[in-house]
Amino acid sequence: METILYYFTGTGNSLAAAKEIAAALGDCDIVPIASLMDTPGDVVPAAERVGIVCPVYFAGLPAMVATFAERLDLTGAKYVFSVVTFGGSGDAPALQQLHAILTTKSGRGLDAGFGVKMPGNYVLMYEPPTGTKREKMLADAKGAFVRITDTIRKGGRQDLPSSFILQALHSLMYPRFIAGVHDKDRNFSVTDACTSCGTCAAVCPAGNIELIDKRPVWKHRCELCCACIHLCPVQAIQAGRGTAKRQRYRNPDTSIADLKNQRERKA
Repeated sequence: METILYYFTGTGNSLAAAKEIAAALGDCDIVPIASLMDTPGDVVPAAERVGIVCPVYFAGLPAMVATFAERLDLTGAKYVFSVVTFGGSGDAPALQQLHAILTTKSGRGLDAGFGVKMPGNYVLMYEPPTGTKREKMLADAKGAFVRITDTIRKGGRQDLPSSFILQALHSLMYPRFIAGVHDKDRNFSVTDACTSCGTCAAVCPAGNIELIDKRPVWKHRCELCCACIHLCPVQAIQAGRGTAKRQRYRNPDTSIADLKNQRERKA
């Protein structure tokens, strides 16, 4: 069965997940969600099996993914699944949110939903895991992808996880996140270490960064994916005092080239 995998990623976890799943399934097209955001009308997948792979932000979906899901017409799909990657806020509310959006749009939601814990990248609040802790998380994630792919290949149903505590966190945190996410880049700055290489602009899935006088300028449609901060080769981008001393993160199974130009579908 042909599969289309739509993905959104900042520092590579969800792209790595999509690649693992696609390689195991075969006959699979991987499509960056960012490449479809400027196209008009509904998105109608040309495949019977459709997957959405994305991270969890503040116990919910990234803003771009939620907007994309509202345009996704799944009336012709036979099997729909999602895999969400998360660092600390859990998977249940994001999968429930996606299921509700898809059901409202197409009258059918997810047949299966899966969450996979991976290294978190929200460097504005914490340092990503390092060393053996990071390696174990990535190894465990690879094992999870094998099990998930086996379920998908068989067309297995997977009940969506639920958690009263996580849903409460979603209700408290997510509305504030969505209301202010696009302006969060006002906290970003660039130091004199900047070499004007343009990596930050190229890896931004929202097309939110422009080099003006050889310096990055943020245009206030941020997704808070933190790609610009993590992937700057000289760590010249900061978001307050806390980020300067914190380690950066990129999923080791993705390259900078993989993460560039998602908007042009070159990932």
